[in-house]
Amino acid sequence: MRILKGMTLAATLLTVSACSTFSGNNGPSFPASASWGLLPMVNYSQTPQAGERSEQILLSVLSEEGIQPRVYPHVEDQDLLVLDDRKRYEQALQWAQGQSFDYLVSGSVEEWQYKNGLDGEPAVGLSLRVLDARTGQVLWSNSGARAGWSRESLAGSAQKVLNTLIGDLRID
Repeated sequence: MRILKGMTLAATLLTVSACSTFSGNNGPSFPASASWGLLPMVNYSQTPQAGERSEQILLSVLSEEGIQPRVYPHVEDQDLLVLDDRKRYEQALQWAQGQSFDYLVSGSVEEWQYKNGLDGEPAVGLSLRVLDARTGQVLWSNSGARAGWSRESLAGSAQKVLNTLIGDLRID
């Protein structure tokens, strides 16, 4: 009976660990009191506006860590469905260079979808990076992916990924 419980526990741990993948580097420690800016997340997924959705979640996750970044202002007269994310990112980078930020947070969305099939599991893949606002040098980067359970939402899965990614960011 003990062997069966041990095998069940091992199989469960293997299954759960196979649902998430994370990679990153040990970057420097960043002061929470620094001036932070949030640039747009570039959307490489096939889901429209996944970048904007992930930005909103990222904003709240950063807030939990004591970081209150200024966000690139929304442009009212442009249709977000038509606007190229790379162009939006480049415009935001130019905007940020005119501000007095110490660090910029940015990233990309690689996957943002419900998988096909009966369960329709959410699948999220995100990358984050912290840039030196003056030089543009990448100081820290991390990426993660997660396939959630069938009753989970995309936003819930994304929040779990972002919590893990930002949890690896060393904030003083």
